[in-house]
Amino acid sequence: MESIDFFLRRCVVIDGSDLHFKTDTGRAYIRVHGDLHEVEAPEFTQDEFRQALFQILSRHQVERFERDLELDFAYEVKGVSRFRGNVYQQRGNVQAAFRVIPYDIQSMADLHLPPACYDFIERPRGLVLVTGPSGSGKTTTLAAMVDQINRTQPVHIVTVEDPVEFIHEDRLALINQREVDVDTLSFANALKFVLRQDPDVILVGEMRDLDTMQLAITAAETGHLVFGTLHTSDAIQTVDRVIDVFPTHQQQQIRMQLSVNLVGVVSQTLVKRKDGRGRVAAHEVMVATSAVRNLIRENKSYQIGSLIQTGSRQKMNTLDQALASLVDRSLVAKEDARQRAKDPAEFDRLLSLDASQRPQVGPRPAPLHHPLHQPSIAPTTAAIPPAPDASADGGVKPPPVAGVRGQPNRPQFKRE
Repeated sequence: MESIDFFLRRCVVIDGSDLHFKTDTGRAYIRVHGDLHEVEAPEFTQDEFRQALFQILSRHQVERFERDLELDFAYEVKGVSRFRGNVYQQRGNVQAAFRVIPYDIQSMADLHLPPACYDFIERPRGLVLVTGPSGSGKTTTLAAMVDQINRTQPVHIVTVEDPVEFIHEDRLALINQREVDVDTLSFANALKFVLRQDPDVILVGEMRDLDTMQLAITAAETGHLVFGTLHTSDAIQTVDRVIDVFPTHQQQQIRMQLSVNLVGVVSQTLVKRKDGRGRVAAHEVMVATSAVRNLIRENKSYQIGSLIQTGSRQKMNTLDQALASLVDRSLVAKEDARQRAKDPAEFDRLLSLDASQRPQVGPRPAPLHHPLHQPSIAPTTAAIPPAPDASADGGVKPPPVAGVRGQPNRPQFKRE
């Protein structure tokens, strides 16, 4: 059998996103732009695959897999890419799946993130949730937002991931990345102690259980900006999922906490580009306005959808509106967008409207330059390098858009 590195290199060369090993048939498959393709290579047996796989795992990882029959891990092919791996069993056969994690972190402008995301990273506290199905680019979106904070704000960022995927270097911010089962026992355990580590921004790789969600909300409540992910398909479902995880007698309390601390929800899905050059994300955005907070508090989340539909002034939009905008800009084909729409009939109605009558997904503004973003004194050590020059960074800041002056002044906004 060819080495695992051989298949991983092949995956990167052909711009694949995932690599699958199926040992009962002795074949490997690569996902390219959403579609699986079989790799042209000699077939292999399960014993050959186990031997090749265990060569890239540590003894501790092999023991964990043989005990739990599941294993998440990070792996790197020097000079090629990082990978997130998962080993599991299927009908008694050892299988594996790898996700490509590029070295370079794309900027928010490169990813065409919604304007509201620039507001979210400026908030001094609160809970921001990025949601979507598996493989929809949630980790990439969060990495871009954390990287923007890292480049523009002198703060302390702590991430808790399983495993650590994108590697961030200290820039204007100080950043510590903790891996479950390596640096901490669990997400909940890490969040329990993170408040003693003087963080300003906390990233939770995945909010899996009640304890993790409770601690994330508490961290936001105690004055930190918390980012997290959930496997939900839209903003309304996200609110319901967070609340429904808790026992019935606690749900009203959680509604109150969530209504106060939620900053916003970004739900995304990937759609094939019309030009065949990969995929592009369509985002549904919910901003926690006063009206949204009231509906959460009063257990009327089913009414949030109408606020999102009509909330373009607050930088909100539905997934169907985002998909219609991508079709208008000739980035995706109508048929591909319609397959991803939550309500195909509503999507068709939006496309039938004149562009002037349809709620528009706004242009991307330049990020706010808050006075606190610049340190009052120059760093005295080399531990934290100075902020890079934006013009030489290759697009750290999104290009200015005519007629848009950036983030509006908000009288209620106060940074502590």
